[in-house]
Amino acid sequence: MRIDILTIFPEMFPGILDVGMLRIAQEKGLVDFRLHDFRDFAKGLHRNVDDRPFGGGPGMVLKPEPIYECLESFIPRDGPQPTMIALTPQGERYNQNMAQELAQQDWLVLLAGRYEGFDQRIIDGLRLREISIGDYVLTGGELPALVLVDSIVRLRPGVLGDADSATEESFSFGLLDHPHYTRPVEFRGMQVPEVLRSGDHARIARWRREQAEATTRRNRPDLLPPGEGGERRDD
Repeated sequence: MRIDILTIFPEMFPGILDVGMLRIAQEKGLVDFRLHDFRDFAKGLHRNVDDRPFGGGPGMVLKPEPIYECLESFIPRDGPQPTMIALTPQGERYNQNMAQELAQQDWLVLLAGRYEGFDQRIIDGLRLREISIGDYVLTGGELPALVLVDSIVRLRPGVLGDADSATEESFSFGLLDHPHYTRPVEFRGMQVPEVLRSGDHARIARWRREQAEATTRRNRPDLLPPGEGGERRDD
């Protein structure tokens, strides 16, 4: 898998991309990260990538020319084309299903916005898919881009040491994850539940399912359908 990231702050990425599973994925040849500073494609003495918005208003807007030229420098006119994503507060809210969908792609391009966002001609002309990681605003799209990278790459075959780790976790079956325990059996008066020490795999599976449902009902009832403890949604 290849992932290209467009940003004016490429120095934000190496620390995250070079540790843990992301480093291992690169060492195994399972993912290829490429960073692009689209300020390198800006014109003029100050290489401005932004300008004031038409119609007035606060802030600055990212100009189309540097981003188009940056993309054209490494995406061929003919041949395979990447899936291109803009990280914006206006985008689809990101979830595990989207991570699994994007993990099937061989080439992703992530555009990290800044300031008041992208000139709309970047979104429309390049047919970008807009994605938001939540209902809040950050100073830029670099952190959301890293969230996508981490959640996607870990789903690629061979990245995680245990293939079941990516399937037996929160959101994989529409529920939050069940509680986990390890040694010691007793810690400061708190015991590992007896069922997990029983060796009865059927009982353990039932317990884990019940605990996952209870955790979801308590913390994220919106994930459950009405009639099963979920909230009714009118949208």
